[in-house]
Amino acid sequence: MKISSPAFIRSRLPKGLYARVLLIIILPIVMMQMVVTYFFFNAHWATVTANLSASVAADISVAVQLYKQDPSEKRAEGLDAMLRPNMELSVALEEDDSLPLTTRRAFFSALDSTLRQSLDQALTDPFWFDTTRYPNHIDIRVEVDEGVLRFFAARERVFAPTGFVFLFWLLTATVLLTLVSIVFIRNQAKPIAQLAEAANRFGRGQDTSNFKPSGAAEVRLAGQSFLRMRGRIKRFIDQRAVFLAGVSHDLRTPLTRLKLFLALQDETDNVLAAKRDVKDMETMLNGYLDFARGLTGETAVMTPLRPFIESVIEKMESPKARLDVTGNPSAPIKPLALERAITNLLNNAQDFADDVAISISQTSQAVFIIVDDDGPGIPEDAIQLALKPFNRLDPARNQNRDGVGLGLSITRDIVQSHGGFLSLSKSELGGLKASIRLPI
Repeated sequence: MKISSPAFIRSRLPKGLYARVLLIIILPIVMMQMVVTYFFFNAHWATVTANLSASVAADISVAVQLYKQDPSEKRAEGLDAMLRPNMELSVALEEDDSLPLTTRRAFFSALDSTLRQSLDQALTDPFWFDTTRYPNHIDIRVEVDEGVLRFFAARERVFAPTGFVFLFWLLTATVLLTLVSIVFIRNQAKPIAQLAEAANRFGRGQDTSNFKPSGAAEVRLAGQSFLRMRGRIKRFIDQRAVFLAGVSHDLRTPLTRLKLFLALQDETDNVLAAKRDVKDMETMLNGYLDFARGLTGETAVMTPLRPFIESVIEKMESPKARLDVTGNPSAPIKPLALERAITNLLNNAQDFADDVAISISQTSQAVFIIVDDDGPGIPEDAIQLALKPFNRLDPARNQNRDGVGLGLSITRDIVQSHGGFLSLSKSELGGLKASIRLPI
């Protein structure tokens, strides 16, 4: 894989909008500062520093030559009296001394290299210098026959001080621009995050009435579109629920008349068959009503799941499902709706299996409720069909002999109204495994 490939670059870029916009603003600023700094140091600062270093090296060379004309401590003192006030260069003779053997490099190595090059060109005698020991002076020593001539030069005579001032203001400007960018970008990204959170809450069936579009014009337009979409979806769900409930309710009256009429008839084969048909119709109507109730709104509340599931199991017929709980899981749920979903799964399992187990676990992101059984299960190619409403699989367990094929569909709709999802797979017990994932 080539490091410069577009895929590699995209994989290293930040994924969030806030980080990407910040990168778009900060990266050009940093690149511009680097280019400006590079040309400044190469075209101005390095040249000025080289000239200053060459000037100091020339002064030291002249002083050494003057000293050699009359090598004595008195001559060194005379040079010091002449150079100190006019050239900010002090001279002292350290008799019987030698050059140090160790050196300390400056943080900016260019300072040392520039000065060394100038001294190499100006002096023929061995020399040593230190640019780090004193904050305002440069220590330069030249070896002579009597010992060492020690020079102290003002730092601004050797290096251009404007370079550090330029760097300071450059970094200060970069920091200020970065802080301003962070504040403004955060204010622009916040409405987008609020819109995403509102959409996420609406998908879980939670209240989003406090959401108000804000931010830039495009973000407000997206927020207003979300509100209109939310209104259309809620109207559609309410209308479908009212329609199913109304149809089921209206059919109960003629169904009750039929039951009463058949109850008054003799127990013939035809009457018994008619009673079975009426019972099937009543079961269908109950399924429709359950489906309609699953579409109606209910407020989600944070609920401990162990006692909640235990209460659902207690209402089931024997043999009851085994319960295995890891930790103390809790999640925001709609109690009545989720109870209906869990009951559907347990009834479905009990109808076709001898051993039913339900387990609950929790991670930092979600709660998992898993129902396992040892029944016949559902073929993999029929799982998606089993989750569709009004589907009854003849050879499989979803045929729901007492229902109309709405159990799994109702369960899936309820789980999705919590912002989760329902998946079916093969169980370790040999039958069906129904897994519910609920976000925390």
